[in-house]
Amino acid sequence: MRGAFPHAVLLALALMFSGAPAFAQVATGATPLRFTDSTEEKRFHALVSELRCVMCQNQSLADSNAQIAVDLRREVLELMRKGKTDAEIKDFLVARYGEFVLYRPQVESKTWLLWFGPALVLLAGGIVVVGAVRRRSRPSAQAAADERNDEQEW
Repeated sequence: MRGAFPHAVLLALALMFSGAPAFAQVATGATPLRFTDSTEEKRFHALVSELRCVMCQNQSLADSNAQIAVDLRREVLELMRKGKTDAEIKDFLVARYGEFVLYRPQVESKTWLLWFGPALVLLAGGIVVVGAVRRRSRPSAQAAADERNDEQEW
C-alpha cells in the first residue's frame, strides 16, 4: 500500500498536465478577411491596432492569434460594414469587455489614476530626492558646533 502512493500522485500529475495544452485557443484554419477596398482595410487595421486582445492582454487585436481575437476582428469588420463609426464600435466593445479593451482609455474620473498616477509618482520621487540632497549638503547643527569649538581652541 505504501508504494502505491507515489505512483498515484505521479499518475494524477500526469493526467492534470496532459490536458494543459487544450486550454490554449490558437486560431487555426481561419479564412482571411476580405476587404471591399483599401479604405476599408486601412480603417480596419487602424481600429484593431487600438484595441487590446481580451485574452492575451499585452497584444492588440491586430497582433493576437487567439481565437477570441479572430472572432473580435470579424465582429469589428461586420460592425464597420453595418455603418458603425469607430467610436460606436469602441463603445460596443467597452460595454461588452470593459475599458480594458482600449489601449488608450478615455480620461474620466475613474481613469484619472491611470492617466496621472505615473506623473504623481515621478513628482513624489523628485521631491524625495531633492529633500535628501538638501539634507546631505546642509551641515548638521552638531557638525557646525564642533567646528566652532575647534576654531576657539586654536
